[in-house]
Amino acid sequence: MELRQLRYFVAVAEELHFGRAAQRVHISGPALSQQIISLERELGADLFVRDRRSVRLTEAGRTFLPDARRILSLADDAKHRLRQAAARSTPVRLGYVSWLPEGITTMVGTAADVRLDEWVLPSHTQADRVAEGTLDIALAWVTAGQAEERGLTAYLLRTEPLHAVIPGISSTEPVAAQRVSVLIDADESAWSSWNRYAEEFAGHAGARVVHIDDGGITGDAFYAHVRRVGAPVLASPKRHTAALPPSLGQRPVAEPIPLWTWSLLHRRDDDRTSVRGVVDALLAVARARDWPAPPAGPWWAPVDDPHLR
Repeated sequence: MELRQLRYFVAVAEELHFGRAAQRVHISGPALSQQIISLERELGADLFVRDRRSVRLTEAGRTFLPDARRILSLADDAKHRLRQAAARSTPVRLGYVSWLPEGITTMVGTAADVRLDEWVLPSHTQADRVAEGTLDIALAWVTAGQAEERGLTAYLLRTEPLHAVIPGISSTEPVAAQRVSVLIDADESAWSSWNRYAEEFAGHAGARVVHIDDGGITGDAFYAHVRRVGAPVLASPKRHTAALPPSLGQRPVAEPIPLWTWSLLHRRDDDRTSVRGVVDALLAVARARDWPAPPAGPWWAPVDDPHLR
């Protein structure tokens, strides 16, 4: 007696129609009839009374139906528990772009075995990797449209106010957004997310757009552009590997404050317990530390931001 035969029997018993039952279990009508006959032979009892107009359970069939359902339920429960155990033992692959919470594995605790991906890639690339399954989770910047197109769920993990780098000494005195310049790089493969954000911010705030072609959105090349521009330049959320030179300082940006949102991404159809555990653990830490809350004062985010609309 096979589990599939029990599933076929339950389907016929509930539909009381071989054609509908066959469609329900995705086999042909003749094949379904043969499997029921085989099951009846093994049990040594007729389970159904069949005639041209109807199908109904025999007394033996009515007696056997609760047992068949119970056996199938036990089998399904066992399979579900096994899949959960397998999911917990399989590492959850997490990718990121720039920002990564310090001690992230401690935050997750026993929810899952988290493995940080060694490839630190742009936001749009990490989103693509989650969609195709080479990453399970990523911390990245996406628009609502990008998440929808890729079948991703985006949770807000953190809002990051962006600052400006300016010739001179660092200060807490804000610089008006309209006095800020933004850099747009020609390399869309590396900087498409930043370019999209910066262009929209410049259009909203009246900031100056400076086109570059050397990847100088970050690092020493960025600092060289600040000196060349001779005015405040909006710094991207990409972490700088080069130290801020003594001749340059940082200042907050205001009226409005440019906000960059870090999304926690996973595939919408990924219902694994391990992935859900990592997501829930990180969101709980984020809420406890108030990471998602926007700052006081007027702030700005792109129109298609999935969180701050």
